Amino acid sequence: MEQVDCIVIGAGVVGMACARTLALDGREVIVIEKETMPGSEISARNSGVIHAGIYYPISSLKAELCLRGNELLYPYCADHAVPHKKCGKLIVATCSEEEPALEKIKQLANANGVDDLYYLSTEEIRGREPDLDITKALYSPSTGIVDVHSLILAFQGDLENCGGMIALNTPVLSGEVSGKGIVLETGGESPMTLCAKTVINAAGLGATGLVQKFNGFPNNLIPELYYAKGNYFSLNGKSPFKHLIYPVPEAAGLGVHVTLDLEGQVRFGPDVEWTENLEYEVDPTRSAPFYKAIRRYWPALKDGSLTPDYSGIRPKLQAPGENAADFVIQDEELHGVPGLVNLFGIESPGLTSCMAIAEKVLTKC
Repeated sequence: MEQVDCIVIGAGVVGMACARTLALDGREVIVIEKETMPGSEISARNSGVIHAGIYYPISSLKAELCLRGNELLYPYCADHAVPHKKCGKLIVATCSEEEPALEKIKQLANANGVDDLYYLSTEEIRGREPDLDITKALYSPSTGIVDVHSLILAFQGDLENCGGMIALNTPVLSGEVSGKGIVLETGGESPMTLCAKTVINAAGLGATGLVQKFNGFPNNLIPELYYAKGNYFSLNGKSPFKHLIYPVPEAAGLGVHVTLDLEGQVRFGPDVEWTENLEYEVDPTRSAPFYKAIRRYWPALKDGSLTPDYSGIRPKLQAPGENAADFVIQDEELHGVPGLVNLFGIESPGLTSCMAIAEKVLTKC
């Protein structure tokens, strides 16, 4: 059995941010990842948006960590040549009945410390996005997009420069809480038995299932996890948009919105499809509600313009129909297991929050 200082389970963007931060603090860090490459699940299948921290309940972890993460992420990307763009976002009302919702969003954002939102005049809307058919718009200048793969590689470079390492193709088979630390049995081509003083469970979709394998962990403290699949459709042809376009939020998500990649390709999504399976195929028949939702703010969308693209699955801590749940960061104070930090329900804005989550984790181990 090999003794190690710190193990991070999960090499997504959050796990790699945590590993980097711990390594920069002088810890000996090993990242364990069951897939063949870092960032293969949630990180590879989101919209790559750097959020401003607008929508989340006051004093929630999502609000706190999104705002702090936004502050950290832009300078980090600039300093490490990670492709990104502060393209801005329009939150739009398509009728007068939706306009009060924009004001509620603005007030909530202000309460969370996001003080740069402002309304666009009719002339400004027409000048920025002439193809939109809307009645009012809030503009968020601090929203942007980032190349998630490049960001993970930058975190990996920092980790390895500090002497840390990643073990790929290494699933965790079981764990046990012992007096010496947390003992992990791993599989793959090179099975190992590791005993770590600190374990960060950043396994994303597998985070709750992982800790269920830990003998000695109190099962009543493991939350139920629900899978919310988000499908994306891409637009055939040239983009008519320069900004991200978001409708007024809906239950369990932010609505079918316009996302852009760094090459200017337009995708619409995600929707919300509750599922029990980790299956990523996009059903072409789901395009019908996409056309309907998009035409509310872009009526010129032509039939046949949408192509099934990709999907991602969000790890929700609330069941369908329930209010959105906050991030859960569990440490010894909450569960009584020395050295273990569990990250549960790290969905959006997890990408934006990744460096702030890492800061928070550092204070707990």
